[in-house]
Amino acid sequence: MLDERSPPAARANAREAEGLARRDLGAPPVLRKGEDGEGSLQVHLDPEMKIEGAQVFAVYGKGGIGKSTTSSNLSAAFSKLGKKVLQIGCDPKHDSTFTLTGHLQPTVIDILKDVDFHAEELRPEDFVTTGYNGVMCIEAGGPPAGTGCGGYVVGQTVKLLKQHHLLEDTDVVIFDVLGDVVCGGFAAPLQHADRAVIVTANDFDSIYAMNRIIAAVQAKSKNYNVRLAGCVANRSKATDEVDRYCAEVGFKRIAHMPDVDAIRRSRLKKKTLFEMPDDEDIVQCRAEYIRLAQTLLAGTDPLSPAPLEDRHIFELLGFD
Repeated sequence: MLDERSPPAARANAREAEGLARRDLGAPPVLRKGEDGEGSLQVHLDPEMKIEGAQVFAVYGKGGIGKSTTSSNLSAAFSKLGKKVLQIGCDPKHDSTFTLTGHLQPTVIDILKDVDFHAEELRPEDFVTTGYNGVMCIEAGGPPAGTGCGGYVVGQTVKLLKQHHLLEDTDVVIFDVLGDVVCGGFAAPLQHADRAVIVTANDFDSIYAMNRIIAAVQAKSKNYNVRLAGCVANRSKATDEVDRYCAEVGFKRIAHMPDVDAIRRSRLKKKTLFEMPDDEDIVQCRAEYIRLAQTLLAGTDPLSPAPLEDRHIFELLGFD
């Protein structure tokens, strides 16, 4: 019934069936229960979709914590170090890259809809915008609310990039992923990433979300190359609670972005910090982003923290 009411879905199913037939498969390959995390039934990543040659980072964190601001300024910092950078926003809001481009750009999924999902009709300029200092910007977007899977959108985006050879000369790829990891679909970028970076703040809710993300990355690391790089304490005057949690589970804070108004102002002006006036607080924040980029480029030790059970994290960080 769904396909009869939605012809594009029927055509998508037909194309999937054709692809499976070419690979002599009757159904998509699926991991057995527990192989991709307890209770998970995740589809294997097609080896042809592996991103090769670039360092790939996936940025996660609690909703509203500043992941897009962090990702965009980190992309700008990588570009300042002479790297060719690609940032992929993975959120239906499609606002990950607007401080790099100065505007909201259409999503990959919306552009595909416009051509009835005939990807061969697209040109790179249809879905890639060149932003500040040459950073390539893409907004994968997401399915309509309550329908579909974010993992499918990420897969289609990487597929487009591969088809148009846009990954061949790229040095750094950053996936900016919405909110907490709540399902396998939104964990899909972890299948492509070398390192996962978690943006947090010095408060209970942010650290609680980080604890869940750590568990998701650890589950993915059983079957994929992704490992945890560390966390960024964002919009935080102090870092004592973050550091206490890290010491407890064996994690590491690799950067600290203070709670300064300059970061908020830059976002309102649709600019990265690297395009703002050379005020003292802005210069200091730029330096921290450059230092973080250098740390990630040099390679971080793969961390294997042990996430806490809910009861234990409440005992550690719960406030009276």
